[in-house]
Amino acid sequence: MFDAEHPPELETVRWLNTKKPLSLSALKGRVVVLHAFQMLCPGCVSHGLPQMRRIAQRFHADEVAAIGLHTVFEHHDVMTPAALEAFIHEYRWPFPVAVDAPDGQGPPLTMRAYEMRGTPTLLLFDRRGRLRRHYFGQIDDLRIGAEIMALALEGADAPREAAVAIEGVLSRVIVEPEHHGHHHDHVHGDGCGCEVAVE
Repeated sequence: MFDAEHPPELETVRWLNTKKPLSLSALKGRVVVLHAFQMLCPGCVSHGLPQMRRIAQRFHADEVAAIGLHTVFEHHDVMTPAALEAFIHEYRWPFPVAVDAPDGQGPPLTMRAYEMRGTPTLLLFDRRGRLRRHYFGQIDDLRIGAEIMALALEGADAPREAAVAIEGVLSRVIVEPEHHGHHHDHVHGDGCGCEVAVE
């Protein structure tokens, strides 16, 4: 059973946009925002990755670590590490990106360990390394910004009660959006994070 208090380490085979490989354990003390994506995922390219660019640009890297995780579970022949390198260079994504370790048969290892349903998936970790949010699909910038700030305000050594208090404030302040149908210009596959029924 997944333990959000002690989440598993990232299983990666390569890192881009960073001088050395990163790890969740080494990033403790910072808020970590991890965006799991695929290059051929329309929701990732149009929303998730641009959102991560804004996060990387708006928050100091020594306080908030923005990380991409290329987690390929389909179209393996075209979404190769070499293609990913060209994709990162072409779009000038400014944050470190890891390649999720392939399983050989099923979903990549990190994707499976975190029970991700598809891409885009966004994970938020607090300064103590605990997984505090797990989102599948497109998430509003204001909501993510507020949640990052709330986690940033928590001290790395704050007692659990402090986290509970901040969660209470978030639940009172942030309005849950009503689910509205929306139109898409792409085909919904099993891993599409749009979370609407295929018509």
